[in-house]
Amino acid sequence: MDMTEKIVNRKFIAAILFILSILLTACAASVRNSSPVASTSEQMLSSPAQEYKIRAGDQLDIKFFYNPELNEQLTVRPDGRISLQLAHEITSAGLTPAQLTDLLTKKYVSELDNPEITVIVRSFSGQRVFIDGEVNKPGMLNLITPMTVLQSISEAGGVKDTAKRNEIFIIRRGLDNKPVVFVMNMEKVIDGTERSQDISLMPNDIVYVPKSSIANVNVWVDQYIRKNIPLGIGFGYNLNSQ
Repeated sequence: MDMTEKIVNRKFIAAILFILSILLTACAASVRNSSPVASTSEQMLSSPAQEYKIRAGDQLDIKFFYNPELNEQLTVRPDGRISLQLAHEITSAGLTPAQLTDLLTKKYVSELDNPEITVIVRSFSGQRVFIDGEVNKPGMLNLITPMTVLQSISEAGGVKDTAKRNEIFIIRRGLDNKPVVFVMNMEKVIDGTERSQDISLMPNDIVYVPKSSIANVNVWVDQYIRKNIPLGIGFGYNLNSQ
């Protein structure tokens, strides 16, 4: 390699490094200026989530604190009803566990002196969540038992090295059927500083793991430099050569 080619290569590499420095600076600036997104995520996390409503096929535990002989474990029938001792046919589909608890308490008040009842959804029937983005196995997950965001990511094979771990989106249908977005910082959940962000998923929730800023820079380099500049120019140069 003659001196002229070395000078050209040095200039070319300097130009590439300059472009990358601009990109990295822009990425850092976008992170520093992301306070509106952060405040929005905090507002979403502090807002009450839509409570789960019982559906046909769900398995329920009905527990009587002072009358354990009446405890039941049963499945909601396709018509949305359940059958209990002393209460007979009760429509439970469409009710939240708390609403069904209140209904059962009123039904049993004439039969028991102190009806202390609780309703637990033991397993969900046909409920699904979706996970996409920078995970190893994106797709659909069956929500058979309660599942948190972190558990869903684990079921999807974990995040890729290109994942943006501090900004994972959970998209949920709100009370008015409009999408509500929650943001989870996976790093803070794992180190235990903010475990409350690892919320329980609801049916049809979407977990989306975006790419990190560095990963986006790598994509840019691959698309606009490696694929558009002939490989014979500059890339065989050793920075340590004199």
